[in-house]
Amino acid sequence: MGEGMLARISCPADLKRLPVKELPALAEEIRQFLLESVPRTGGHLASNLGVVELTLALHYVFDSPVDRLVFDTGHQGYVHKLLTGRRSAFSSLRQIDGISGFLRPEESPHDVYGAGHASTSVAAALGMNNADDSNWTVAIIGDGALSGGLALAALNNSYLARQRFLVVLNDNGMSIDPSVGTIARYLSAIKARPPARRLNQLLRRAIARLPGGRSTLRNIYNHLKDFFFYFFLPGDRGVVFEELGYSYFGPFDGHNVVGLVKFLRALKRIEDEPLLLHVITRKGRGYAPAERRPTRWHGISAGTPVGEEEGTVPRPQESGQRAVKSYAEVFVDTLIELARKHPELVAITAAMPSGTGLRKFAEVFPDRFYDVGISEDFAITFACGLAIAGKRPVCAIYSTFLQRAFDQLVHDAAIQELPLILAIDRGGIVGHDGETHQGIFDLSYVRMIPGFVMMAPKDEEELRRMLVTAVLYREGPVAIRYPRGSATGVELSAEPQPLHIGEWEELRSGGDVYILAVGSMVSEAMRAADRLKAEGIPVGVVNARFVKPLDEALLLRVLQRCRYVLTIEENVLSGGFGSAVLEFAMRLRGGRSARVEAIALPDSFVECGDQQELRCRYGLTADTLIGHIHSHLGKTSRELEVV
Repeated sequence: MGEGMLARISCPADLKRLPVKELPALAEEIRQFLLESVPRTGGHLASNLGVVELTLALHYVFDSPVDRLVFDTGHQGYVHKLLTGRRSAFSSLRQIDGISGFLRPEESPHDVYGAGHASTSVAAALGMNNADDSNWTVAIIGDGALSGGLALAALNNSYLARQRFLVVLNDNGMSIDPSVGTIARYLSAIKARPPARRLNQLLRRAIARLPGGRSTLRNIYNHLKDFFFYFFLPGDRGVVFEELGYSYFGPFDGHNVVGLVKFLRALKRIEDEPLLLHVITRKGRGYAPAERRPTRWHGISAGTPVGEEEGTVPRPQESGQRAVKSYAEVFVDTLIELARKHPELVAITAAMPSGTGLRKFAEVFPDRFYDVGISEDFAITFACGLAIAGKRPVCAIYSTFLQRAFDQLVHDAAIQELPLILAIDRGGIVGHDGETHQGIFDLSYVRMIPGFVMMAPKDEEELRRMLVTAVLYREGPVAIRYPRGSATGVELSAEPQPLHIGEWEELRSGGDVYILAVGSMVSEAMRAADRLKAEGIPVGVVNARFVKPLDEALLLRVLQRCRYVLTIEENVLSGGFGSAVLEFAMRLRGGRSARVEAIALPDSFVECGDQQELRCRYGLTADTLIGHIHSHLGKTSRELEVV
């Protein structure tokens, strides 16, 4: 791309030097930059194409970072990053040691609040404004995040706002998939009634011309507004937000950047009450394929071709080989098979029907599928209610988002011993989305809950067997944790057989050394064992497919018959599988027991980067296992020489 206006902008002050009339041209230049840059690195394309004008207007009118711009979720922050001095770093977007695809305060003072999960912006902005209202605090929330309970709780606490507080509702009718629920329908109804949308503004302008003090004007305005809303326009636009304590404005065209600038400047004159500006944008704006299929273009992988035709990105595979399905695809295909045999099975997702694969289930069983929006806590408790009434609910939720429902796992599912099935997708390192999205805590936080069964498959066939096991198990909640991305490509059986609860699988017998591996790490353990076998070192490998309960009988035999045991898992060390094995070994006390060493993720957050690069960085590889075993055997040999 040649040098244009964008190349001359390194901070918001540079943007403000441009005449307002040039902002539409700058918006198109930014879109072209995004269309050229994001497909190279991968990232959230459609969402950012939809907020170009809105972000330009906000930075043009407000004074970041003195005025705080708090973007919800953060995946819509690319334009914000471009306008705050990070254009030259976009080649490293979402790459290891590069800039984040979300907002990170350590990356820029303009990123005033870190985010990655939805619905946090209004609550955080309220806290900032309550503590310091000397400048403006603006929460920008959209992409379905308003359906989250945290966002609704924040709106309900509008009384905490002081002066200079604005919520911008960026309404494009989407999260990753189309937004669902009553809030989404309400916003659609507002958009469908344009004759009433300017009543609030007209009343303000008329009353502003009347003589009298500020308090008198406000009293007149409030009484007239209530009269018109409740007697002439019952149920019409913005009433819910007004009842929650906000002065509502909109809906407004979110792609009219000149108009947005004028309107935001006018809003800045209203400093003494919380404001809500409702703007309508189109996800994927300016790129026809993304406008037609915003879910497909919400987030794209590196190397995605961008042109006039849509197409899909082919999976890498050798010529003549069949495509390897993802774990999510195997999960949903198996769930459909089981649902045909078990009419009580139902499926639930929290705003992720495409990502979890459950959209396919919904097409086959529309009456047995529930998308509850961005509300993981509600999803779990709703599922518990279904279970009480005789259904077998399967909740498919990403590991990172399941963290938001921890209390429900304890209070609603485990204590009541309800037969809830959790399909924990994206368990382990997920890659480029970084700290907020890595699924590295689930083995720990599920393992600590009494009554839970926790499984992790080594491959897709075992995932199928675990689903069968979970459907047949009725003694309490079951969690199945599987990774992001393609499965291993093993052949799938026509009739997967159930597993015995708590029974591990000894894949290879060994001598003095054993590796106990969980889930995706089983393949690394087998690679290490194969290479060591070539060196004449026999190493046993156990597929520890049940993280809870442990196979205590097999674990005891391993600990008593060998000298060195390594555990490996794609989870933090604290409270994980390795910790469970160490706890068990400590209980053996004076009995002969092998030395146990746990390989897991450290007590830190895992940054963005390619999955395999991150596994290498954190030592979750066959090379690491081999290094530990060589070190142990070398130390043992030296000890024997001394003896």
